[in-house]
Amino acid sequence: MSFTISSRYVTRSAGRLWQYQPPIVLTSPASNGRFISTRVCTSPQTANRSIRARRPLFVAGQRRCISASLRHRYADVDESFDPRNVERESDEVDVCIVGGGPAGLSAAIKLKQIANKDGNEDFRVIVLEKGGEVGAHVLSGNVLEPRAIEELIPNWLEDINESRFEYATPAGKDKMRFLTKTSAIPLPAPPQMHNKGNYIISLSQFTKWLGERAEEIGVEIYPGFAGKELLYSNDGSVKGVATGDQGIGRDGKPKGSFERGMEFHAKVTLLAEGCHGSLTKEAVKKFQLRRESQPQTYGLGLKEVWEVEPEKFKKGEISHTMGHPLPRDVYGGGWMYHYAENLVSIGLVVGLDYANPWLAPYGEFQKMKLHPFYKSVLEGGKCLAYGARALNEGGFQSIPKCAFPGGALIGDTAGFLNVPKIKGTHTSMKSGMLAAESAYSAIQNNNRASSVFLYEYEDKLRESWIWPELKQVRNMRPSFHTPLGIYGGIMYSGLEAYLFRGKLPYTLSHKSSDDQATKPADQFQKIEYPKPDGKVTFDILTSVSRTGTNHEEDQPIHLQVKDRDAYAKEMYPKFKGLENRFCPAGVYEYVEDESKDIGVRFQINAQNCIHCKTCDIKTGPGRINWTTPEGGQGPAYSMT
Repeated sequence: MSFTISSRYVTRSAGRLWQYQPPIVLTSPASNGRFISTRVCTSPQTANRSIRARRPLFVAGQRRCISASLRHRYADVDESFDPRNVERESDEVDVCIVGGGPAGLSAAIKLKQIANKDGNEDFRVIVLEKGGEVGAHVLSGNVLEPRAIEELIPNWLEDINESRFEYATPAGKDKMRFLTKTSAIPLPAPPQMHNKGNYIISLSQFTKWLGERAEEIGVEIYPGFAGKELLYSNDGSVKGVATGDQGIGRDGKPKGSFERGMEFHAKVTLLAEGCHGSLTKEAVKKFQLRRESQPQTYGLGLKEVWEVEPEKFKKGEISHTMGHPLPRDVYGGGWMYHYAENLVSIGLVVGLDYANPWLAPYGEFQKMKLHPFYKSVLEGGKCLAYGARALNEGGFQSIPKCAFPGGALIGDTAGFLNVPKIKGTHTSMKSGMLAAESAYSAIQNNNRASSVFLYEYEDKLRESWIWPELKQVRNMRPSFHTPLGIYGGIMYSGLEAYLFRGKLPYTLSHKSSDDQATKPADQFQKIEYPKPDGKVTFDILTSVSRTGTNHEEDQPIHLQVKDRDAYAKEMYPKFKGLENRFCPAGVYEYVEDESKDIGVRFQINAQNCIHCKTCDIKTGPGRINWTTPEGGQGPAYSMT
């Protein structure tokens, strides 16, 4: 790997550009012949050290430039250095998309398709992705309904397309079962769950493939750059995003590797953060986007990928289960998909509106695998991967206003999951495409006298196939709140699926927010889960090791609790360690400590966090605030 260092520029033969510290300017020629310039170095020696220590800012093949000029500020002898006093570099773009998942990448591809067709190849679209690479933080079942991808890239599977997606398994036989402790009772699969024409995929692989297609047409993608802060114009509209600082110690002080985050100023900012995004929370609150919708409700999905014995493999088979091991008052269900070669995706979704604080979703998942329906397939196989994430279950009545001054919500961050269908990738992608069309039109028609507002986006959503699809099934999920629990929900959902078809003149409400649904521990009997056998069931830390999760230990904890002692005094006596049990990664513990009034100390093992965000949901607003850690850290999913 070769570099050239002079008083004017530094280049790297592999085509990557790195960030440095101030005053020799470092630049690199971009693929379009322009120069990319970034920070400056105090000396060539500093540049050499920075080259070895920093992650890349630009990857070969990305075309645009960043220029920066910094005002330098030096601390007095007796003054502590505050990183916030360092001015951030900035870049001007047309559209900034936060989140490199299916929705964000679909929006980016559609924007560049429209701009390139319009002869506007200089139209800049950037995607900020907090994962170390595109797809690293993506987790799903996933049975893909191809409606949206066929609109976006019509030849996505055709042999004549050299860049086709090669990892799609056509859906085969559908099974629906109601599980008792030992039996599996066949149920008719409702029309929404028929999968003819769909494909079983790894959503992580699919997202990575989408990222490659986006880069081919000129989208700039920056993995390892977490959107940390919304930026506002003087009129209160969103003007872009700032990425997080790098190299801050756990004590909040800068380390030797400190780098200030960057500001990306955009005409339109699209938030595609997935479920319960940190910037989305801020935008929803600031612009009161939920003023006409019900609160969002959530589920927690846990997943493993297994390599099973060839004689047990049934390529394309899709199974869904309800009932055991979940109690009748807990919404949820399991799945098992056979795909690729001898691979099985298995998982459980647990509605987070459960009342019993002794319930542990991870424990329920491990118990589910011991049922003969699942164990007969998994025995003798090998578990290859594990992951978990929260998902939006509020449905049609919980969709907020999606446009705000300067930007919009797209994908799962807005809540377009079709819960009865257990599918949201197609609706997420379509929402991104609709936002892209609206954004390009609004930018072209804006006279720059005011901020851009995507008026067309809300209209396009209602005119698209997303709206009737979600409206038709709006009452199925809340029907499980009846006193009959799962049995009442199954009966009502059957009537909706086969008879009513969403045409009833009312919309059921969600009973409460997920945190408010939790009741005191002394109202329930403690649940004892079987010890893992190490063959079909596993302890939680073994599972976390299969996520590839990594966090730099010496950084501010991204799971923010204002006062841990006050938090423990409020939560532990009532719920007896709720956090221990809802977290699917062993992040939270109550450790015996005689020095504490309640006899325990609340401990956060932030290095284990797999970014599911359940803690931010189940404990209620303001108690545990999930924020982004340093960019590039967290899980490293590849098969999920």
